[in-house]
Amino acid sequence: MSGQESLPVAVVGGGPIGLITALGLVRYGIPVVVFEEDETLSLDTKAGTVLTRTLEVLHRYDAVDDVLRASLRIDEIGDIDRATGTARASVHTGLLGDDTRFPFVVNIPQHHLEPVLRRRLEELAPGIVHMGHRMTGFDQHDDHVSLRLDTPTGERRVAARYLLACDGGRSQTREQLGITVEGHTLDQRYMLVDLEADLDVANPRDYPYLAYFGDPAEWMILVRQPHCWRFLYPLEPGAPEPDRAELAAKAKRFIGDVDGLRVLGTNIYPVHHRVADRWRAGRVFLMGDAAHLITPMWALGLNTGVLDASNLPWRLAWVLRGWADESLLDGYEREQAPVAVRGSGEMAEAARAYMDRRDDGVSAMAGGGWGVAVTRSLLGVRLDVDGTGDWSMIATGETPRPLRAGDRLPDVRLFGPDGAVHAHDLCADTFVGLYFTDARRNPRLPADDTPGLRRLVVSRWDAPLDSPLRDRALFDPGSRAMRRLGVGPDTAVLLRPDGHVAAIAAFDPTIDVDPLGAAHARITGRVPAEGALT
Repeated sequence: MSGQESLPVAVVGGGPIGLITALGLVRYGIPVVVFEEDETLSLDTKAGTVLTRTLEVLHRYDAVDDVLRASLRIDEIGDIDRATGTARASVHTGLLGDDTRFPFVVNIPQHHLEPVLRRRLEELAPGIVHMGHRMTGFDQHDDHVSLRLDTPTGERRVAARYLLACDGGRSQTREQLGITVEGHTLDQRYMLVDLEADLDVANPRDYPYLAYFGDPAEWMILVRQPHCWRFLYPLEPGAPEPDRAELAAKAKRFIGDVDGLRVLGTNIYPVHHRVADRWRAGRVFLMGDAAHLITPMWALGLNTGVLDASNLPWRLAWVLRGWADESLLDGYEREQAPVAVRGSGEMAEAARAYMDRRDDGVSAMAGGGWGVAVTRSLLGVRLDVDGTGDWSMIATGETPRPLRAGDRLPDVRLFGPDGAVHAHDLCADTFVGLYFTDARRNPRLPADDTPGLRRLVVSRWDAPLDSPLRDRALFDPGSRAMRRLGVGPDTAVLLRPDGHVAAIAAFDPTIDVDPLGAAHARITGRVPAEGALT
């Protein structure tokens, strides 16, 4: 590799989305460099809950263990009526045990999360994070982007294949591109307070570690962080910032009179629902708050940005490896924009109404069933993978529905020749075709001769040792995985590297026709390899 092909992808912004995006690019073997304008990572009191889908993305990027060690795991999201103190239907994430290896969410404050992510990134790719580097401008060329940076040692110029703007809600990258932001900012603000209080032993309270106290006059969210309790509530327009004594008194109105309560830190931030009208301009992409500034309710802020960091890196990797046409990159905005604008944005608005008790019509997001747990953990996101406008963020009902194109594949367990495997690990760095059929009958399976595409048989009949498919067969005891996905015999499922279903099609295992090869070629814009069926 030489010339422009050896240039890195530049990530501007060293917050969680920038760091996770960089972790993804490193996972795919793409050279990357991260520029953060501040000399140190932020210590501000910010986001504090990481949802299940984010944990799955971190697992794919080889960073989840470090995050879990620094986090508090929770399996219940409480819904409490403020006026009466009575519990409503909690969300129980333990119901997701058949859907994910992480049937919980975790609490970790953002200023604790960022150092964990940076340390892991430095372990995997030493020296790629540059603090105190403020981008002052950039120029786009046919095959690269030229960045101008103000650094502690003077001006620096850097060439990159692509520029990923993770520089926040006031993105200078977005401003230079002339991209407008549409939406609104509420007059209401949020007050976020970290409190030291013993609610476990000295003043026992049986609150879930994430509890929502709804009330038309005064609602509050209580979060048990690894080192403290976090207290969030709305400040009315024009209200002055409370002092520490007022904050302590406010907390006691919700949790009662407790001994030793102390205010550790505070933050006031505005309530936004603002989205960029374009997320791409040539070789520059907007991500996270630079693309969509949605003030978090139900943990929809940071976690929505992580969906961006799940969607774009594999696309860049496929293009840079030569496995896909540049058109593959167009799917990033098409899929992620509706999730942010009409998905997380509208859910956040509904959450505010629900907390104010102005609207109880959010049953898909508040209650104790399986569908609510899937929705609140962001496992229910179905992407618009084929450009038809068919997408969703909400799962309903007590049991799963049959798999559809765009769905995140449940992380079902199967068994390969060497033992247990999970579906998400199978597709962590490749497209995977799963052909559900009878392995005893020696089905015709296309050859694995397409770069970035692997094909496997899934069967409740283990492939015999003398079968030509032995090394390409997955054992599905009792057809449990097939039943969980809701697919029938002789069905083929194409998985993307981000774990979403790209296509589902019937196939005939006795003839030389492969519907997944055509679907893969359509997605990547590449002509499928000519290979004999075996």
